[in-house]
Parts: sequence; C-alpha cells; structure tokens
Amino acid sequence: MNLIDQAVVGLLPLVPKPIVRRFSSRYIAGDDLAAAVRTMRLLNGRRLMATVDVLGEFIHRLDEADATAAEYEHVLDAIESGGLDANISVKLTGLGLLLDRDHCHRLVEGLVRAAAVRKNFVRIDMEDSACTSITLDLYRRLRAAGHDNVGVVLQAYLRRSLDDIAALLPLRPNVRVCKGIYVEPEAIAYKDAEEIRLNYRRMVERLLDAGCYVGMATHDPALVEAGKAIVSTRKLPVSSYEFQMLLGVAEDIRQSLIDSGHRLRVYVPYGAQWYAYSVRRLKENPRIAGYVFRNLMARR
Repeated sequence: MNLIDQAVVGLLPLVPKPIVRRFSSRYIAGDDLAAAVRTMRLLNGRRLMATVDVLGEFIHRLDEADATAAEYEHVLDAIESGGLDANISVKLTGLGLLLDRDHCHRLVEGLVRAAAVRKNFVRIDMEDSACTSITLDLYRRLRAAGHDNVGVVLQAYLRRSLDDIAALLPLRPNVRVCKGIYVEPEAIAYKDAEEIRLNYRRMVERLLDAGCYVGMATHDPALVEAGKAIVSTRKLPVSSYEFQMLLGVAEDIRQSLIDSGHRLRVYVPYGAQWYAYSVRRLKENPRIAGYVFRNLMARR
C-alpha cells in the first residue's frame, strides 16, 4: 500500500456521503429493485448476463436476515416476470450466518427452492476467511439435500483453495473463482500477485478438467487471456463456463470477450446499504481507494 492510498483510507470517514455516492454510482445499480431491473435490462441488451446482490452483510439481528431473504424473493420474481437473463448472489453474513447457522441455512434453502421453481440459480458468495469453512459446510448441506441449482465461490489468494476443490469434486460443484479482496494473514493467504495468478489458473484448470462449471471472475487482463487459452486448448463449449466482472469495471475487456463469443455475467449490487458497502470495499482494498481519489481529482 503506498502512502497516498493509506492516507485516502484514513480519511474515508470524513468524506461526505454525496461524494462517496458520486464515485460509487458507477459500481452500484441503485437503491431499489427497480434500479437493479433497469440495469439488468440494459446489460441483457448488450448481450451480458447478470447476477444480483442485495447489499447488506454482517447484520446484527435475525429480522434483518429475514428482510434480506424476502427482498431476494422479490428479485427472483422480477427476473422471472421480466424475462431477464440473471440469477442471484447471496452473502451468508447478510442472512444471519454468524448469528444462527440453522436459521441462515433455512433462509438460503428457501431461496434455492424459490429459484428452482423459477428455473433459476443461487450463488453463495465467499466472504473473509472466518467464514470459509462454515460457508462450504452450508453448501454441502444444500447439495446433500438434493439441491443442484446452487453454487459457491473459491478465492485464489487462499492457500487452502486447491484442497477445497479436491474435497468438493465429488459434488461436481458450480464454482466462481476469484482472486479474493479481504485482508488476510500471510500464513493462510498468498501475498505475491504472481503466486495468486498461478493459483487462480491451477484452480480453473482443475475444475474444468473435472467437468465442473466455472465462473472466471476477474478484471486482470493476464487472467482473462489465461482463461481464454484454457478453454480454447480444451475445446470447451461456451455452455461449460463463463467470465464474470463487477458492474462498471473493465468494460472494454468485457465487450471484447462478448465479441469473441464468450459469455459474461456482470455482478449487480443494489440496496439501501450502498454507503456501508462502498466504504467497506474501499477499506478492504486501499489501492482502489487511491485509484478512486486520483480519478476524482483528474475529473475536477
């Protein structure tokens, strides 16, 4: 982290909300479901798929978890009624994982069932390392109950991820592979960028070679090219994988992928918790905070 990035992170609590809103608006669909629907429709019109995230994580009360689950049901209804090419992504800490695991499981299973009725899919997001094992345990419970319209996320910067793949392979899991953004100790996470890229490539290859569906979530040009080479070498049909990116990021790369015949899904977050989400993401990745600051100054 350079000194400018560190300084920007330290000053975040002093930044007025309207300014945070200004630079975050590109990366968040809006405050409500109507805004998310407009964004999904726009993306679909550009040949892009979507996955919707209702903002809100690390909640303090179970009634907040219930409200989030209910909102996701509305999302599924909107996707079905609008004929949209989209699914949902859920963060388990927003559904009560750290308050009551059984309650969280019931809520997630309810969403998986609701998605199945609508021929849709639920992606369980991965959060920090304190949640990794319990998230994978909940995923296994869902699969053991016969639910196959549910997938999980594994992070390439965690040293354990290849072992997690080996343990999950009997399930032929649907996996999103990403680098990971949380700040973790070196004992459990790679710190060198090239080590993370190498592990990312190994994970994608291991999953694809086992016949698993893979979402390659990355904005790293080197990994995008690596992903293209991996599927090309194996002559894989486009139905066996997809690329994934965040809303408002690397739009030139995503368009190139679409024009080349690959499928790409865009992560669409929305909700009243946009401010907490924006500040948390900037704190978790100081380099992005510095980038946003420099971009804002350049526009001025």
